[in-house]
Order: sequence, then structure tokens, then C-alpha cells
Amino acid sequence: MLEHYKTIYQGGEGEIIEKKSRFIATVRLTKTEEEALAFIEEMRKKYWNATHNCFAYVIGERRELVRCSDDGEPSGTAGRPMLDVLLGEELYNTTVVVTRYFGGTLLGTGGLVRAYSKAVQEGLAQSRIVDKQYGVLLEILTDYNGIGKIQYLIGQRGLTTMESEYTDRVRLTVLVPKGNLEEVKAELTEGTNGRARMREEKELYYAVLDGEVLTWDE
Repeated sequence: MLEHYKTIYQGGEGEIIEKKSRFIATVRLTKTEEEALAFIEEMRKKYWNATHNCFAYVIGERRELVRCSDDGEPSGTAGRPMLDVLLGEELYNTTVVVTRYFGGTLLGTGGLVRAYSKAVQEGLAQSRIVDKQYGVLLEILTDYNGIGKIQYLIGQRGLTTMESEYTDRVRLTVLVPKGNLEEVKAELTEGTNGRARMREEKELYYAVLDGEVLTWDE
């Protein structure tokens, strides 16, 4: 299980024009190769009259499925530069199709590489990307004497509190990165002189996007 990885939360579409040729980049989250191939076919049908529909995708926890296609453009001028952008951005489970409508002027090898790379960058700029962190929902129970220290430790580490309940005792549910869990638990135990009781509710991926906490069970 990856501790964290970048991927697409919401795909987007970006367009550039180079010497009257239109390059339309469409980006989508694809968790399997079947999803990637279905998306590519969808774009080919949508842009059936285009000159080229080039693609690149990276799939898998170790990005073990990496494919690209020039779709008739000179070898190495479209698919590979597109793939290089995805890899350079360290994205996972992402597919991009760049559709070209030829404008009548040849761009040359260097021009094509720049155009396809720039189109993918524009498509990504119009998408919403998240950095998914693998973590644990940690329930913390304490009395009111311990809450001040707990809140201080939570703030110091920049942890996210998902739920809080104040009755005759205090119950907090906090998102903790998996790699820091034991360290956080030790700090909470020491900081409250053992008054805090903790229970790991479940493991999940989470991310913060525009101030909103998103979670995924994976």
C-alpha cells in the first residue's frame, strides 16, 4: 500500500492552438487498463473526424502499466512526450488523450513534442488533482484535563479532526498518516499521562482539496 500518491480527482479538458492546429487534451482517472482503453475508445468516437487521437496512461500501485501511442504522428513526437508529462507530475491511475485537428502547417519534430507536452499540461491544469495519503481514523477518549494537551499535539502535527463529541468526557476522531501512527499514539499517551484511550477505527486514503477533507476506502 502506497503511503501517498497523486492522482486525478476530477478530470478536465484543455486546448491549445499551434500554427492553426488544435490540440485538445482530455484527462481522466482510470484505475484499470480496461477503464483506460474504454476511455481512449470513447475519445476516438467523440473526435472521429480528428487527424490524430494520441494517448498516454499510467496505471497501478507501482505504475506497472505504462503505455502511449503516437497514433500516426512521427515516432516519439506525441505519445512519449505526453507520458513524460504524466510521469514528471508523478501521477498515478491517469489517462490523457490529445486530439489534434491539423491546421495546414507542419510543426516539425520539435514543434510536435512541445505542442503535445503543452496540451497535456493544459489538460492537467483544468483538472483537479489530489495527493492521497494513507492513514488511520484514530478515536481518542479522554477527560477534560487531557483535552488541552491533545488539541495542542493535534495542532502541532497538522492533523485533521473529523469528529468531536463533548459529554461527560471528550471523544475525538482524528486522521493520522499511517507512517506516523505509533509516534502520535506515544505522544498522546505521554502528553496526557496515560489518561487518553485510543482505538484505531479503520484505515483509508484521504486528501484535503480546497479545504474539504475527502476520504476513500481502498
